[in-house]
Formats: sequence, C-alpha cells, structure tokens
Amino acid sequence: MGERRALFLLGIAYVGFVGLGLPDGLLGVAWPSIRARFGLALDALGPLLVAITAGYVLASFATGRLLARMRVGTLLALSCAATGASLAGYAIAPQWWILVAFGVLAGLGAGAIDAGLNTYVATWHSARTLNWLHAFYGVGAAIGPALMTRVLLAGGPWQRGYAIVAGFQIALALCFFATRSLWPAVTRSGDVATALRAGSRATLRLPAAWLGMAAFFVYVGLEQSAGAWAYTYLTEVRGVPMARAGTWVSLFWGGLMAGRLVFGAVANRFAPAVLVRGALGAMLASTTLVATAPFASASAIGLAALGFACGPVFPSLIAATPLRLGAAHAANGVGFQVAAAALGQALMPWLVGAAAQRVSLELLGPVLVVLAIALVALHEALLRAAASGASASATVTS
Repeated sequence: MGERRALFLLGIAYVGFVGLGLPDGLLGVAWPSIRARFGLALDALGPLLVAITAGYVLASFATGRLLARMRVGTLLALSCAATGASLAGYAIAPQWWILVAFGVLAGLGAGAIDAGLNTYVATWHSARTLNWLHAFYGVGAAIGPALMTRVLLAGGPWQRGYAIVAGFQIALALCFFATRSLWPAVTRSGDVATALRAGSRATLRLPAAWLGMAAFFVYVGLEQSAGAWAYTYLTEVRGVPMARAGTWVSLFWGGLMAGRLVFGAVANRFAPAVLVRGALGAMLASTTLVATAPFASASAIGLAALGFACGPVFPSLIAATPLRLGAAHAANGVGFQVAAAALGQALMPWLVGAAAQRVSLELLGPVLVVLAIALVALHEALLRAAASGASASATVTS
C-alpha cells in the first residue's frame, strides 16, 4: 500500500474515531433533559446502556466474519449509516422504549466501527498510531458535551444535538462508501494462519485472557461512569452552574484525547507495562481529588487529570495483547477484551446510577477511587500471569 494512500486512509480512520466518540460525549449532558422529557428515574439509563451494549458486543464478535466477505471501507460505511440512523431515531423517538430500541442499532454501528478500525490500524500501522487513533475518540467525546451544552444554553431541545451528530455520521458513511475500493485487506499475507491457530476455548483456558477481560471491564467501567455521571454529579451534588459543569466534563474528554496524543508520541520508546503503570497511578490520584474536592476547582482539575491518565490505558493494553497471550491467541484476546469493555461501559454506569438512586450520587467519587484501586491490582496480576505463561511456554519449547 502506497504511503500517500495509507496516510489518506489513516486520516479518514481518525475522523471515523471522532464520530465514534461524539455520541458518548452527548449522553452525559443530555441525560437530565432526557429524564425530564420521559419522566424517568435516575437509574433508568441502564436499559439504554444495555441495549447499546447488546448491539456492540454482537457487532464486535461478527466483525471478523464480515470482513472476510467485504472490504473494511464497505463495513465502515454501513456502520456509520446505522449509527446515523440510530441517532436520528433518538431525536424523533416519541416514547422511551422506542429510544432504547434505537440503542441496539447504535451499538451495532459503533461496535463494527470500533472493531473494524482497530483491526485495520493494528494490522497496517504501529502502536503509536493505535494510540493516536484512540486520541481522536477523545476529540469526539470532548466535542459532544460542548455541543450539547451549547444547544441547551441556547434554549434548544436535546434532540437537536443528536440530530446534528446524526448528520455528521451520515456524511461519514458517504465518505467511507466513496473510498471503499481504496481500503486494503485487514490481514497481511501469511498472518491468517497464525491468527486462526488457536480456538476460542484454548484462549479462554489462559488466566491472562480472563485477567485481561476483567481489566478492560473495570477500566472502561471507570471511564464511562465518570463521563456519564460527571455532569449530573457536578450540577446536582456540587452545585456547579450548568455552563461550567459542561465545560468541566469536556475537560475530562479533552484530557483523554490529550493523554493519547502525548503518550502516543512516546509509545514506541517504553514498554506498555511501564506506560500503563504510570497512568494507573495518576488515575488513582485524580479520582481521589474528585472524591475529596479539597478546594473549589478540585473537581475540574481532577476530571481533566483523570481523562489524561485514562488516555493511554485502552490502546496500550490492546497493543500488548500479542505479547501477553502470544500471536496464536492475539485475535481472540482482542475480541474478548473489546466485548468485556462493552459490558463495562454498560453495566458499571448502570450500577452507579442504581446505587445513587438508593443512596446519593455523592458516592460517584468513592466508587471511582475503588475502581482505580481494583484496576491497579488487576494489571499487576495480569503481568504476573502473562510472565508465568511465557515461562511455561518457553519450558515446553525447550
């Protein structure tokens, strides 16, 4: 694949990840208005997240088979069209259950975009580029809260924000469709046999595979709980004005983008474990700052720092999967981890909302601290399991 063509397609991939992040950024700010529109309880977000996750997991597991039958550009065009249609459905849904039903379609589109672009970039580019790809998710997720806040401050309905993003997704679908013939195969010559050497059951017998899934579940659960509930937490618990709260939530997603850009620049110079350890330590410190709020702007600083610290975790763990599991298990491992991440994205914010409904949303800060501690422990256990597995493999080989 020529250098100019590769750079052109990579640019489109980056824009695709902006589109992937936009809806996630919208939901946290729109949720209080959605609750008011349909007369919902605080924890009613759960069914929508479960619907999105159901579609997401289904699409992520099916992406490999779909890519065997069509070019990645075609898959991405269909996926963005599905996402655009679902967001338009959000904007016109007359009842809550209809909006939830559109969530399944949103998950199908997002899951295929995520898996398809990750597979393409992991195959044809470096770990640095993979970090930068995920940075553009942060761009979209940072624009989302700012866009929805502006719509609401202007007196517009929350549906308008979703309609705007739906239009962007449809335009992106047309772009992928127009360039579909330029996208290469997502496997290099000679890689297919290696990728298919291990079956799913064999991969699931590896302790490192289960620990990896647990780490992704907890990490994405922490990230999405912070993103989904921070706006409500700031306005209803901390008494922060709406405009300022929207800005602070954008700082969280902007920090995520900045973290991936900065860490992406040095990703090829350090071992992934070193980068992840440093990021997890910073996550623990920043969640503590959010939970304790020792001074007026502590929540804003803590959220921005938390987003920055979260930045490199997901792409670095993905990039290190072949090292942890071996080449024969890497494809299965990535798929299982993405599925676990989707479950964490849905279940953890739902559990936080359910607990807040019964106690108070003030528990968000302590929950984030506990999740950060759990993630540190899981990562250390994952490194030990991976080292143990590598030693056993070397012994058998020798």
